[in-house]
Amino acid sequence: MNTLTTIELPAADGYRTVELLEPALLDTVSTPPRSRIAYAAGHVVGDPLRSSTGSQAAIDWDATLRIRHSLWDLGLGVAESMDTAQRGMGLDPTTALTLAKRTLAEARTAGGAVVVGIATDQLDAAHHSLEEITDAYIEQLGEIEAAGGSVVMMASRHLARAAKGADDYLSVYGKVLDSASRPVILHWLGSMFDPALEGYWGDRSISEASETVLALIRSKKDKVAGIKVSLLDKEHEVSLRRRLPAGVRLFTGDDFNYAELIAGDEQGHSDALLGAFAAVPRFASAAFAKLDQGDHTAFRNILEPTIPLSRLIFEAPTQYYKVGVVWLSYLTGWQSHFRMIAGLESGRSLLHLADLFQAANGIGLFPDPETSAERASAYFRAQGF
Repeated sequence: MNTLTTIELPAADGYRTVELLEPALLDTVSTPPRSRIAYAAGHVVGDPLRSSTGSQAAIDWDATLRIRHSLWDLGLGVAESMDTAQRGMGLDPTTALTLAKRTLAEARTAGGAVVVGIATDQLDAAHHSLEEITDAYIEQLGEIEAAGGSVVMMASRHLARAAKGADDYLSVYGKVLDSASRPVILHWLGSMFDPALEGYWGDRSISEASETVLALIRSKKDKVAGIKVSLLDKEHEVSLRRRLPAGVRLFTGDDFNYAELIAGDEQGHSDALLGAFAAVPRFASAAFAKLDQGDHTAFRNILEPTIPLSRLIFEAPTQYYKVGVVWLSYLTGWQSHFRMIAGLESGRSLLHLADLFQAANGIGLFPDPETSAERASAYFRAQGF
């Protein structure tokens, strides 16, 4: 029986032939890294028979939770119910809460680390007062803490619309942090991920917004475990990291430059809370194992080849990066189909999916390249290619 050695992929002018490469040899570990804190933002697996545009979130719970266990088995923590799980792009707040509670329960059996995103998405799309927005945050905070979880305080579209300036952000965040019984991770999500968050923290200038963020953290440093920064601006991240109070961590959300930022410099390093790690979890596990041994060169040699793939996954329009995460999960055998809740798989073109296959194959991402190629070819044929 012949085995596949190449694959025909869609190209702008017809076809391209890509040679299948052997999987990367990676020494993964099952224990969490000692040198850094590392969370992979997990995606959700849709029910392939029921997921569609306009439908209520239909999730394959068994497959979704298996992915969490797979991440824990690689020593990674799970960042749950966040934008990688299509929060605000198909995952409604009720289902997000159910997902969070189920993951927290699974984590207790597996000994896995979890942080859970909270937001204000139980509010409708109308304009809401600062008091209503504060209460919405506190409601979700209470639900997660009652379930035994710690939270990531996600950016609020409602607050971005209602706030008149920096003082409104300080007021809302201050009250929510005062209500927390455990230290909270803040989240600064850039408008490239969600255009509705333009001018978050009360200013379109990143430098001015940073002053507001730092003022908040300094005033509530005992309540803040860290801040996840997702602005795809490594110079800004390093600058902000160096100005944080002692004990407050910066979790990189920079899916373009994470290897350099996590490696750090003589003045410090970033920890990780990344959607990209849901796409390259085996590489992350092996890289952190080397970093724990003090081998920064090996860490970067393993992780830096994943950066071009991550940049492709997160290319503009960046909010559709979830499609790439799910596509690679399907190709690597972590799930059995390529359907997404809300029909979000339509957010990327066939050419983009082909580019992702080629880039992933190029770094040896696929544990079984032949099976990955068969899955990709079958999908492209079904689309008329």
